[in-house]
Amino acid sequence: MSAFIVKFKNIKWKRYTNYIGISLVLLVFTVLTLADSLPQSTLFLLEKIGISIILSISLGLVVGFLGELSLGHAGFMCIGAYIGGKTAELLSDVGVEGIFALLISVVVGALTAAVFGFIVGLPALRLKGDYLAIVTLAFCEIVKTAFENSSKESFGGPMGLRTPRFDKHYLFIIIFSFILVCLAVMQNLIRSKHGRAITAIRDNEIAARATGINVTKYKLLAFIISAAFAGVAGVMYSFANSTVAASAFDYNYSIEILVMVVLGGMGNITGGIISATVITFLNVKLTTMLTGDNAVLKDLVYALILVLIVIYNNAPALKYVRERYNIRALTDKIFKKRSDVSYDTDDEGKWDRVPTKIKMDELLSVDVVVRESVIDPDKEGKE
Repeated sequence: MSAFIVKFKNIKWKRYTNYIGISLVLLVFTVLTLADSLPQSTLFLLEKIGISIILSISLGLVVGFLGELSLGHAGFMCIGAYIGGKTAELLSDVGVEGIFALLISVVVGALTAAVFGFIVGLPALRLKGDYLAIVTLAFCEIVKTAFENSSKESFGGPMGLRTPRFDKHYLFIIIFSFILVCLAVMQNLIRSKHGRAITAIRDNEIAARATGINVTKYKLLAFIISAAFAGVAGVMYSFANSTVAASAFDYNYSIEILVMVVLGGMGNITGGIISATVITFLNVKLTTMLTGDNAVLKDLVYALILVLIVIYNNAPALKYVRERYNIRALTDKIFKKRSDVSYDTDDEGKWDRVPTKIKMDELLSVDVVVRESVIDPDKEGKE
């Protein structure tokens, strides 16, 4: 029992903060939906937030940890949405529906997006900076145009693909479960030797290549994993909507996903989750509130809020406020007594508990007696 307690105390809880937060949110809203206490608007918002979190975490691997600028994430999501939606449609024709159809569609959509991630990444990841951004953006536009000009029998053409809608009361539970899977893959990858190789490429590609790291291999690995989870998000999108239209996966949507990653902090998974939640919440609420003639103000207000967030995160004058009032500072303040040894009340070796020790405020003195050496006159005469 004591060994278990020691192991429990030695757990690095900061590594599991994201899991605990997502699990608590999932538990609370699952209880509410089982009690039929959630309105349809909240269920729709939870679905959107969950999809955005998966997109933010997956793109963060390429942009934040690998250090490459990719603008084609919406293209991989589009592939997952269409292929997963088409798979679900074919499965419903043979009588396979529900959770089994969803899981099969997720596997097919993720694998297809990963294959396209490999096809695009093999030549594209030899490029850098703006050139890579242009290539991935072109890929996104090619995918969107291809699905828009497809036949009605294959992928619905310009009108979009009709897909089976999953039960609204339970879809967000599945989406948040896949967020936990995405977190497990990303966080374990980053903490492994492969993740250290990926971050080494971001810090200095020449030095990483000189130390023997296969740069092309790890760039492809990051790109494929990122594309696969974008495909998962696309499949969830197809099950959250009755129609998948290629026009939704345009350049602006790729920029929105990139904004989630940048605002959350490059290479910061927790920040990406918070940023995706806030941006999606603002987007949905502004769309709902500003209707009719006021709909034209939606993009203006949305952009203004994003500018204010960027100023708050980067303004030097607000550095003191950011450092003093944030989640990490609050957590450190709450758990300070547990982490700081000076607040440990169970220490039996404290000065005020050990009576044999001398008080620290006493003046200590040591009397030094210098003994004169005794000289033997007989021995001196002999010498």
